[in-house]
Order: sequence, then C-alpha cells, then structure tokens
Amino acid sequence: MTQVEFTIRPAIISDIPAIFSLILALADYEKLTHKVTGNIEALQEDMFGSKPCIEAIVAEMESNQKPDQQIIGFALFFTSYSTFLTRRGIYLEDLFVLSEYRSMGIGKALITKLAQLAVAREFGRFEWSVLDWNESAIAFYARIGAEVLPDWRICRVTGEALKHLAS
Repeated sequence: MTQVEFTIRPAIISDIPAIFSLILALADYEKLTHKVTGNIEALQEDMFGSKPCIEAIVAEMESNQKPDQQIIGFALFFTSYSTFLTRRGIYLEDLFVLSEYRSMGIGKALITKLAQLAVAREFGRFEWSVLDWNESAIAFYARIGAEVLPDWRICRVTGEALKHLAS
C-alpha cells in the first residue's frame, strides 16, 4: 500500500465544494444517497455564514501528489453540551476518508486533531455515533480507545413527523 503525505487543517470556505463531494461519497458508502437533501450553499452558510453552527477539519494531500484531488477526508463537528458534566463537548457528525486512502492513518489523524481541539477548548467530552453494521469502524474506534455505548439509541424526528410534533 502506497503511503501519502497529508496535513490536517481547519476547513476554509473554498473547501466547501470538496467537503460536499465527500458528504455525497459518505452517503453512497452508507447506502443513504436518497437521504441527502442538502446543498453546497446551505453547508457554506452553516459553516461560514452569519451564524456558524458547524466546523470542519480536512485531510489534504501534499500538492505534488495528485493536484486534481487535494482533500481526501474530512471531519464535520459541532459543540455539544453535557448537563452531567456541565461542560461543553465536541460532537463528531461525520468522519470520512476516500476509500483509496483508508488504512493510512488519516482517519486516526482527524480523530486525534478533534481530541486535541476538545482538550485545548477545555471540553468535557468528545463523542459520535457509528452505524451498527460498520464493523470496521467499530473496531477502529475501539482500537483508539473509544467506548461504544451499548445502552444508547439515537432518536430522530424529521420532515412531516417533525412538523406534526411541532403542531
């Protein structure tokens, strides 16, 4: 397996198209492309608009290796809060590395950078969800010291159900 030189850095506004492309690749990997209803403009507004609510870091290849595809992975996250800890935290919404660049330490580097951000910001925790069928991701998270919580389930209300609940 060929190793690539890469850097991890905060996303900038010009990265938005590449990040959205990776979001589409993630949806394809998870067989959830039919669930993608967002767009580049909304992503840009939420990350860099007047009221930013998300952040991202990207894994970028060194420029001389493959000039047409610089960004090969990303992590999108936001600030969460723990009432039990009475401290903020980082919630990792999505982590994705293009398939041809997996097992090269890029995912671990992205996660490590987020852990460093959580510590630097004096946050109380760093957490995320993982699909129960994604055994390779679960094994990876266990190897880096994450605890997969067996007793928790995600509850979600969207679309018409959300409108109905709100009424």
